[in-house]
Amino acid sequence: MASSPKSSAPPSLVAHYPQLSFGQLLNVPNALTLCRLFLIPVFLGMLSKGRFTTALYVFGAAAVTDALDGTVARWFDCRTEIGAILDPFADKLLLLSAFVALTTDNVMPGWLLGVVVIRDVVIVFGYLMISFYADERVPVRPSYLGKTATVFQLACVIGALSHLGASEPRLWRTLLHLTVVVTAASGVHYAYRGLAWLSSREPEMFA
Repeated sequence: MASSPKSSAPPSLVAHYPQLSFGQLLNVPNALTLCRLFLIPVFLGMLSKGRFTTALYVFGAAAVTDALDGTVARWFDCRTEIGAILDPFADKLLLLSAFVALTTDNVMPGWLLGVVVIRDVVIVFGYLMISFYADERVPVRPSYLGKTATVFQLACVIGALSHLGASEPRLWRTLLHLTVVVTAASGVHYAYRGLAWLSSREPEMFA
């Protein structure tokens, strides 16, 4: 009797391979985040043409998607790993693009841009360093202070596009100074949280 032909690959490699459906990848929150990314070049294009009012509307639409994607993800429990990475990346890219463009146009002071960039560099570098030493993926959880700093930064961009400095110079200066303080404080807080998290897993490094 002839022997039955053998499979060319082990069954364990053929069956039960995890598949990620397109619907899981591009759900409503992730689609909103991608819309925010696509609006960034539109926003920068309006700024380059000096169309500040249109740029304000585009930036406002992008900010609305920022509020919606997290809310929808929580309400319908459809959070994904890629969404946890894309959402903060889109936020940082939107705000940094706005701050760099407005600072280049002399609408926003350079020292504010410096504080925002240094804080984001500290957060990203700290995250990569902790992930390297801990040899595991660190959960990304924004703090209330970090969310407050984001709100102030959004307010600064909206104020700059609305020419708040010309109409209400005292209010504009107050907003700038508060943004610097809250942004710097959130950077220090994130650094403290990162060190505390690392010390709980690698205590010999802090002995």
